Amino acid sequence: MTPSIGAEISGVSLNKGLNDDICNQIYNALIKNQVVFFRDQDLSPESHLKLAKSFGEPEPPHPVYPHVDGYENIVLLKNDKNNIPNTTDWHKDLTFRSNPPFASILHGIKIPDIGGDTLWASMSAAYDNLTDGWKQYLENLEAINDMGTFRNDFYRDGGIESVNNALKSVGSAVHKVVETHPVSGLKYLNVNQSFTRNIINESQGQSDRILQFLYQHIAKPEFQVRFRWRNNSIAIWDNRITQHYAVLDYLPKIRHMHRVTVLNDKRVK
Repeated sequence: MTPSIGAEISGVSLNKGLNDDICNQIYNALIKNQVVFFRDQDLSPESHLKLAKSFGEPEPPHPVYPHVDGYENIVLLKNDKNNIPNTTDWHKDLTFRSNPPFASILHGIKIPDIGGDTLWASMSAAYDNLTDGWKQYLENLEAINDMGTFRNDFYRDGGIESVNNALKSVGSAVHKVVETHPVSGLKYLNVNQSFTRNIINESQGQSDRILQFLYQHIAKPEFQVRFRWRNNSIAIWDNRITQHYAVLDYLPKIRHMHRVTVLNDKRVK
């Protein structure tokens, strides 16, 4: 779909006839293109979970978002003027965990007539387009990630005490600023605006300058693909090597999505 990222797959039903060969082909396309899309897939919750399990173990209930009734592994993302999402930053999911999830499968249930697109960016393309000096400088750096913008959700629920308790229970994690993909071998940038707080062993000011440079670099359109949702569209992305941004331009209309997140890539031993 663009030179850096994204492909659309057709000629397959994710509801019927999903077998190991098809799942392996989808996986290979995902590794190659980092995010893949499907159209016209009236995906049942059972099929959604079956597809996710072909990649690995589905995530347990999300620490913040609700789940679909009867399916605790399927996150309910239903937003309108009364439930405004907090996804208007470029981010990777849940990097405040020591082992962030491998992939997510997002199903568009009810999409606004206009707006509500999602963008994905390739972090390997972003890394490749850094100068050699920047690559060398970043190579051995590490950064602290915490729950970031989720502070707002906990504050709304119970004030600052709720935030402090969540910081203890949700915790933080340290990740390399530059990582290597375990399957493709590509190097990629591993910081994101929602959850990366500071570079270890740098002063706060210097850390902020490094991170702000990287965030502006990551946001270049050359590394991106923009997906126009329709009802029953599907997106599957590799959370290790991509970031995404859900465009909040559709309010007061409803945008209703279901998401299953896969914890670990079962094909990587």
